[in-house]
Amino acid sequence: MALVVIRGAINGELAGSVASEAIVAMIVFAGVGFVAGKISDYLIRDSLERMFRARVEWYREGVADSGLNKTDTPSN
Repeated sequence: MALVVIRGAINGELAGSVASEAIVAMIVFAGVGFVAGKISDYLIRDSLERMFRARVEWYREGVADSGLNKTDTPSN
């Protein structure tokens, strides 16, 4: 928005037209930011969920390989 105002001031444009252009630019960039944020949120959530599920599976395999389960007690 500031860049549009500076450009309008340099070119000597009227304040009304500069303000409306600045508002339109702000709305467009807010929409782009919203979409980019939603995409990154989806990608990060998906990545974290995959890592979590892989870690849980690794843990379960480790417990199964060691021959222990929740009902067994380790003997010393």
